[in-house]
Amino acid sequence: MTSYRYKVTLQYDGSQFVGFQIQPNGRTVQEDIEKALKIMTKGQEIKLRSAGRTDSGVHAKAQVIHFDYPVHLPPENMKRALNSLTTDEIAIYQVEVVDESFHAQYSSAGKKYQYRVDINEVMTPFKRLYALHHPYRIDMEALEEALAVIVGKHDFTSFCASNSGKEDKVRTVYEAKVERDELNGEIIFTFRGNGFLYNMVRIFVGTLLQIANGLRPADDMKRILEAKDRNQAGPTAAAHGLYMMQTYYDKREATKGTIFEQTEDAE
Repeated sequence: MTSYRYKVTLQYDGSQFVGFQIQPNGRTVQEDIEKALKIMTKGQEIKLRSAGRTDSGVHAKAQVIHFDYPVHLPPENMKRALNSLTTDEIAIYQVEVVDESFHAQYSSAGKKYQYRVDINEVMTPFKRLYALHHPYRIDMEALEEALAVIVGKHDFTSFCASNSGKEDKVRTVYEAKVERDELNGEIIFTFRGNGFLYNMVRIFVGTLLQIANGLRPADDMKRILEAKDRNQAGPTAAAHGLYMMQTYYDKREATKGTIFEQTEDAE
């Protein structure tokens, strides 16, 4: 039977979801979209695949999914239908018909994540679900020194949840930076790489905030990385400060503006 593969880019507020992937213990983004597709096909089950699985409370500004649909719908019609059948927590903003060889996860050349930290003395209630409140000392120079250590190709065992099923812990981080947003009283971490292990970004942030506070020296990052031991790193930062910002399907885009641009070391 002929089918048509759709690549869909969407945003979602993860506050009321227990994650992206379908789970038995609560509402998920995947479940909501698959329910919409079932209505559109008058009862046909359509399974989607995603670029990555976000945890409970994690947000996405550019999650990518794909699915095979039994009839051809113009992309604008598909976008309109999905948006009308999902809640305002989900926004479908780009739809393409793609070749059947495309896979949202396996065709990926890299991802970008951001983590927002609210450093104001008093947390505003309007940020409580969207940034980690951390009203403590922030040493930006120490953060920048520590972030430089994780750029490159490394075994990131120390920064991976101990219950991760992936045996190969080697990844390449193309970019790791921090910026201070004085207007909003935030610091924003950005991480770009060819792939990320389970909880990797959140463990980075938990460790980096200890360095920012002076609880660890900046050069401790190198020791932790080389130890290949999760127990040596800091805590896993809360989920609600994390955002999936982009999935790249072109290696040149994934490494653009970094020291890995147009080099063979970006694998």
